[in-house]
Amino acid sequence: MKQQLFAILAAGLLCQTLPAQRRYSPANVHAHNDYEQPIPFHAAFTRQAGSIEADVFLQNGELYVAHTRQDIRPDRTLEALYLKPLQATLQKNAGKLYAQGDDTLQLFIDLKTEGTSTMQALARKLAAYPDIIQNPAIRVVISGDVPPASAWGKYPAYFYFDGRPGQRYSPGQASRIALVSDNFRKYTAWNGKGLIVQAEREKIEQLIDSVHRQGQKIRFWATPEGVNAWKTLMRMEVDWLGTDQVTELTHYLLKLPDTEYRNTEKHALYAPKYVNNDQQKKVRNVILLIGDGMGLAQMYAAYTAMSGQLNLFNMLNIGFAKTASSDSYITDSAGGATAIATGQKTNNRFIGVDQAGKPHPAIPDLIHSRGMKSALISSGDITDATPACFYAHQPERSRSEAIAADFLNSPVSILIGGNYDAFAARKDGRNLVSELGRKGYRVASQFAALDTLSSGQFVVLDSKAVVARSKGRGDFLTRSLNKTIATLGKNEKGFFIMAEGAQIDWGGHANQMSYVVQEMLDFDRMVGEAMKFADEDGETLVIVTADHETGGLSLLDGDFEQGYVAGHFSTGDHSAVAVPVFAYGPHSLDFRGVYENTEIFRKIMQIIGKYHPEAKK
Repeated sequence: MKQQLFAILAAGLLCQTLPAQRRYSPANVHAHNDYEQPIPFHAAFTRQAGSIEADVFLQNGELYVAHTRQDIRPDRTLEALYLKPLQATLQKNAGKLYAQGDDTLQLFIDLKTEGTSTMQALARKLAAYPDIIQNPAIRVVISGDVPPASAWGKYPAYFYFDGRPGQRYSPGQASRIALVSDNFRKYTAWNGKGLIVQAEREKIEQLIDSVHRQGQKIRFWATPEGVNAWKTLMRMEVDWLGTDQVTELTHYLLKLPDTEYRNTEKHALYAPKYVNNDQQKKVRNVILLIGDGMGLAQMYAAYTAMSGQLNLFNMLNIGFAKTASSDSYITDSAGGATAIATGQKTNNRFIGVDQAGKPHPAIPDLIHSRGMKSALISSGDITDATPACFYAHQPERSRSEAIAADFLNSPVSILIGGNYDAFAARKDGRNLVSELGRKGYRVASQFAALDTLSSGQFVVLDSKAVVARSKGRGDFLTRSLNKTIATLGKNEKGFFIMAEGAQIDWGGHANQMSYVVQEMLDFDRMVGEAMKFADEDGETLVIVTADHETGGLSLLDGDFEQGYVAGHFSTGDHSAVAVPVFAYGPHSLDFRGVYENTEIFRKIMQIIGKYHPEAKK
């Protein structure tokens, strides 16, 4: 099942070709036939497209902008649509194109009537706009029926020209060339889907390389549109990306830094021994690892960034959990985690209660009478939805102080995460730290205390320790898990640990690939530690899943060798896709199949009940 799943994913990931090395921005956009945009000039200019194209006809001494002669309208002149708006912008910005930045603009004029006479008319028209022709940030580029290169010297120096590949130019003529353009359809019939045929791609790349060796930039016309087409052109280092979809392309390029990531920090993987894996043997301990917002695409992005390696993907038994909540097709963390913690479907935002608001015991409550210890770890706020569902009972996930107070009634032995203030600096004046101390807990507000704590019951809450991995969180998750295992492992009756990789979700909400992947890789380090302990112990079941997927992530490009991955987020919220459930150790076979997320609770409790008899009252 695992091999088939990976094959399907790999088929959709364009990993055969190398990702683009240079950085693209809206400055690389060529607004093809800009006059056909809903708002000519302004639509492209306000999005800072670097090149704006207008087709120009000379008729009765006036320069009109149109696609054909039949489309000419009296009000659509070059002056009205382009020269006057551009001049007004320059005057408004004290001679600059934009109030901020040093952008440049290529005013690309495609001559549709006889070149010499149209050029002469254009020169006369532009003479009335010194703010444009004398501005070093603006290039007026002539294409279409371009006069012979031998005549270029007769025209004002502010005119540049659109060259053609294969044509020989003198050094003086070459200095007047702004770019080299060609018809994409001369080389391929590719429609923008999948990959260009190799032989065709090689011809295109040879052309691009020859133009670049001459110190020129290249543009193609008649290229396909869409993200895959744009990425392919960028990968081949085409300088100008011609498009009729100016809004879509500029938006894509602006988001590009957030949607791709190249990993340079690879962690060592644990080599699994599969001790008692697939065996229906005794389970003494259960480690449940929840990657908040972690869908299959997030996992595969991390797998790609790790050059085709991941601890998680070394698990052999895989299932899928359906995540819908009681009141929504798309769950939030509260509804999703309540289902896993209590076995009850509930409404979004509800913590540890069913849809009627009735509290239900979570796994730590139910196993306490069997002599098992429990612990909760999160790389985020410990009162946030996912960890809260394992100890609190509230009809609203935002009630942080009420959720914290519920911990006083929980049998959980160890609590590690953020938001110390919910326990110590409360609006109601109550000091939960003191109350926890009276119940036998050691409480620390700094993560460093974890190394010195020797008590079997402790709470470590340090918001500074649960920042993003990229901002210095370090090995918070692995240290927390290992300390907890070492502490609770002394209990003969066994333990239950829930550890959450909270910020995979945050990266999905932010639509930042780097955030998602770095958090995924940190989570995978913890997965490796759990697998290692499971093999050493032989009686530990490890389960890895998510409460939901966040971001609607799809993967559009990647390169295993370079650890590069690029994708697209369809939403800044959660999605409804089923999430994977991986299992390792004895009884891991029980987690195969497709089932409701409440079944994770049922399976855990069924396995625990088999080997942990209820203590006599």
